[in-house]
Amino acid sequence: MGKTLFDKIWDAHAVNVMEDGLTQLYIDRHYCHEVTSPQAFDGLRQRGLKVMRPERTFCSPDHNIPTVNQEKPIEDPVSRKQVDTLVRNAEEFGVTLYGVGHPKNGIIHVIGPENGLTLPGYTVVCGDSHTSTHGAFGAVAFGIGTSEVEMVLASQCILQNKPKTMRINVEGQLKPGVTAKDVALYIIAKMTTGGATGYFVEYAGEAVRSLSMEGRMTLCNLSIEMGARGGMIAPDQTTLDYVKGREFAPAGEEWEKASKEWLALASDPDAKFDREITFQASDIEPRVTYGTNPGMGIGISESIPENEGEEKALAYMGFEAGQKIEGVPVDYVFLGSCTNGRIEDFRAFASVVKGRKKAPGITAWLVPGSHLVAAQIKEEGIDKILEEAGFELRQPGCSACLAMNDDKVPAGKLAVSTSNRNFEGRQGPGARTVLAGPLVAAATAVTGVITDPRKL
Repeated sequence: MGKTLFDKIWDAHAVNVMEDGLTQLYIDRHYCHEVTSPQAFDGLRQRGLKVMRPERTFCSPDHNIPTVNQEKPIEDPVSRKQVDTLVRNAEEFGVTLYGVGHPKNGIIHVIGPENGLTLPGYTVVCGDSHTSTHGAFGAVAFGIGTSEVEMVLASQCILQNKPKTMRINVEGQLKPGVTAKDVALYIIAKMTTGGATGYFVEYAGEAVRSLSMEGRMTLCNLSIEMGARGGMIAPDQTTLDYVKGREFAPAGEEWEKASKEWLALASDPDAKFDREITFQASDIEPRVTYGTNPGMGIGISESIPENEGEEKALAYMGFEAGQKIEGVPVDYVFLGSCTNGRIEDFRAFASVVKGRKKAPGITAWLVPGSHLVAAQIKEEGIDKILEEAGFELRQPGCSACLAMNDDKVPAGKLAVSTSNRNFEGRQGPGARTVLAGPLVAAATAVTGVITDPRKL
């Protein structure tokens, strides 16, 4: 019987299968940020251990860093300590650090792919749930806990139960105005936030193949929000075109050899998945969430459903069953995060706001996912379009995705956010979050109310 994409990579990295069924899995690329790594490095220190393969670990502070005045010391003492600790640990243990202000600094799940550090066929881990982003390249990528971070630093391996496999097909062509974020939110709503628990998901189908690499990263990024261990997409020509020429990608004869191997990673025609589901692209329109988890979402033209058990979430959000989300006034708009902080997201946002003006009363935080994205924004003149429309660019970082830095949405205020989670207090104590894609965010930013971008 043929093998799935997941099985091919997993089996190739299995060092040993233990008596209890756990797999000792070799890790090709390990990413670290300032939040989950301090205790892991302390563990090494206490045990008198070194990092086994320091050249395979790359660090970048992102969660706690401010997105203005990065050239000055971080004011918040807790954030400053976490970032300083990462700097000290990277120096002591000899791992690569792209610190605050470094040209390669940014959100770890943005800088890995854009520098060619994430490659097809790799196993990738990071102490962060949205490590699934890197699966877009045909990699087995998943988030790990602090004790597991220490395990990888010490041995370049990790002990894991092998997940079940699921394939989600999205067939047909996406309608105009529908982004990868809308596809992801649609799938999560259909699957529910626990519908893929225990599975590693491969996304396939015409609509998935039509996505750019940045769209694929957005889709895989949100896999964790339906409970999946990770998400992945088979490498194809789109993948090769993105990876080729990047700093850490193979070159010359190595490239020719690697690219052939990568294309052969696709699931075999007779591969069997533990579960397979198919959705139609024609059923997907721009999406918004109405509750306090990413699965509580609807098409922007729909009304909030009457679902038992959602009363508390609706009360927190200030919404009612039967209500339309479209037209609701908004206070904040956030464009950024490891979900939608890449150059294509800024191109999409700019395409809507060009020739228009930011709505009065809207606070907009537009935060590139990396310094490279920020440079591209300027090279393409997107910064001028945004400036003419009344928007300001901030410096790279996780920003308002989560309340771990200065970019917090005030209590009671409503934000349309291109990030990945809308839990109570996720963007600040008492903050209310509607998740959406960059086109909906842009349309909202220029109208002041939640708006279907297709109407602009």
